[in-house]
Amino acid sequence: MCELLGMSANVPTDINFSFTGLIQRGGRTGPHKDGWGVAFYEGRGLRLFQDSKPSAESEVARLVTRYPIKSEIVIGHIRQANVGDVSLVNTHPFVRELWGQNWCFAHNGQLAGFAPPRGHYRPVGETDSERAFCDLLNRIRTAYPEPVAADLLLPILIEACAEYRTRGVFNCLLSDGDWLFSFCSTKLVEITRRSPFGPARLKDTDLTVDFQAETTPDDVVTVLATEPLTHDETWESHVAGGWSLWRLGECVARGQLGH
Repeated sequence: MCELLGMSANVPTDINFSFTGLIQRGGRTGPHKDGWGVAFYEGRGLRLFQDSKPSAESEVARLVTRYPIKSEIVIGHIRQANVGDVSLVNTHPFVRELWGQNWCFAHNGQLAGFAPPRGHYRPVGETDSERAFCDLLNRIRTAYPEPVAADLLLPILIEACAEYRTRGVFNCLLSDGDWLFSFCSTKLVEITRRSPFGPARLKDTDLTVDFQAETTPDDVVTVLATEPLTHDETWESHVAGGWSLWRLGECVARGQLGH
């Protein structure tokens, strides 16, 4: 399985601490050595860094950890390949344009025999993950050719996730640059950091950060991950079939399939 990393914040925030922990799992403390990627939204723009090499050994990953990019929404991924070759074209996150916005998607899991109908969006690589992303955008584009608010999109997103889940494991992160949507098929955790901030220590490498020194009292930062990244913080597990919508660090909608 792969691992996901997401962030939603109310101010441009540096995710280097969490990213530094995650990339250790790409070939050093974990088996996810088949590529990695991370996308940072900056206004309407999006910075995307990817490499098909193990993240723990990647010079590009080291560059990202030394480059203090600040963003309100981040999506990251480390890959353990099960469908598709180990190559850059199969590396998450995937990005497409819809409604003049950059949409970004990453998936953890596997969808057996998934072959959705062909539409406007088509995969470039061979992964079931990219096929799911293209299918999801095709559903949205068909239902809403012009931009709509996130609350109108939620029924489409939830219905699609419910269908994908019947084909296997489907944990995902999706964003249009304004909000961050998450779905948990089997495993996803979250932590929201707000005042009063304190120190945190990574599980996968010897690094501690005192968030009190890095933040203001008004900051709100939520981090989503497949597994907790720190030792001394309480991470909340998502329920199977649970979805959530995040904006500016806060959960603005949440639910569970069948509820």
